[in-house]
Amino acid sequence: MAANPVTRLTPEQYLSIERTAEIKSEYHDGQMFAMSGGSAAHAFIPARIIAAVLPGLRSGGCDIATSDLRVRVTPTGPFFYPDLTICCGEPRLADEYRDVLLNPSVIFEVISRSSEAYDRGFKFAQYRLIESLREYVLVSQTEPRIEVFTRQPDHSWVLHESVGMDAICRLTSVGVEFSLNDIYRNIRLDA
Repeated sequence: MAANPVTRLTPEQYLSIERTAEIKSEYHDGQMFAMSGGSAAHAFIPARIIAAVLPGLRSGGCDIATSDLRVRVTPTGPFFYPDLTICCGEPRLADEYRDVLLNPSVIFEVISRSSEAYDRGFKFAQYRLIESLREYVLVSQTEPRIEVFTRQPDHSWVLHESVGMDAICRLTSVGVEFSLNDIYRNIRLDA
C-alpha cells in the first residue's frame, strides 16, 4: 500500500496561515512546526538581555526585537522566530505586512536541554546562510553561560564563551558588552 504524500506549503501559504494563527509556527521545507511554550527562565532571560544591551545599541544605529518578529533565511525559507534579534541600520522587511526581517545582525536563542541540539545544529546551519548575520548567541537557561559565534572576514565562525556570574559577554559586531550577573541574577535556572 502506498503512503499518502505529504502536502508541502509554499512560503506564501505559510505566511498566510501564520499571520492569522493563534500560535506561532516556524517553517522549513514546506512544513509548519508549532512552537512550544517556554519556562520561567526562558521568559526572563530575553527581557534581561534587552535591558542590558538596548542603551548601547541606540547610540550605534541598531535596535533589538523580541520573538514576535520572524526572520527569513532565504526567499523559500526557512522562517524562524529567534528569541531576540538585533538589526543594525534600516530593517529590510519582506513585504507590506512588515513582520518578516531579512537582515538580522545578531540572533539570540535561549537554549534548553530539549532545544540545544536543534539550535546548535540545524538552526545555526540555516542562520549562517544569512549574509547580514554577524553573531549568533546561544544563551543557556541551565547555567550562567553565553556562547557568541562571530563571523570572520573569511566567513568562518569563532566561538567566545562567557561562563559564570562574574563573566562579561561581548557582542563585538554591535560594540556592546554586559555582565552575566545582570542576566542571571535571581533567576532560578532550569535543572
